[in-house]
Amino acid sequence: MKLSLDNIDHLAWEKGEGLLPCIVQDATSGTVLMQGYMNAEALNTTLSSGKVTFFSRSKQRLWTKGETSGNTLELVDISADCDVDSILAIANANGPTCHKGTTSCWDDAQSPDFSFLAELEQILSDRKGGDPESSYTAFLYQKGIKRIAQKVGEEGVETALAATVKDLDELKNESADLLYHLIVLLQASGLSLADTIDVLKQRHDK
Repeated sequence: MKLSLDNIDHLAWEKGEGLLPCIVQDATSGTVLMQGYMNAEALNTTLSSGKVTFFSRSKQRLWTKGETSGNTLELVDISADCDVDSILAIANANGPTCHKGTTSCWDDAQSPDFSFLAELEQILSDRKGGDPESSYTAFLYQKGIKRIAQKVGEEGVETALAATVKDLDELKNESADLLYHLIVLLQASGLSLADTIDVLKQRHDK
């Protein structure tokens, strides 16, 4: 059930004596970031402010994630499970989520493979405006969209050729090169993989 200010009372607060667990998931990578607990006031604050807010069982008060560190969680979506006794918050993290300085409180857990694309995209984005001699990515950005687009075309052809001759190892390598250059091209154009995914979602819904 998608949550709003109008249906907070529909949750099964009595099951947790006024507190329900809330899992926070990264909106881009899908990585599970942390778990906290919410009461009705914390959920209300989360929905009203757009920043994920919990009820601290140790301090016995509301606390907004990042209120001291600045590593806030910007709410994207929030919903309850089928038994309305557990909450899932989808959020964008502004910095590490765990107090130990790691992305997730489950830092040792195996992340889904696709989440690496989100990490890679952030790395490539961070290299915009960098010294062209510091990395190949910064060099590509410095050369401009025309050169980056040319590389995407070259890697696309090489990927197709590898598939044609059934060279699977080469196909994997060329596919990686193609995907890398495509992300750089999207970033240089002010777009992201999320924009491309949105188009695919729209097509799927038709």
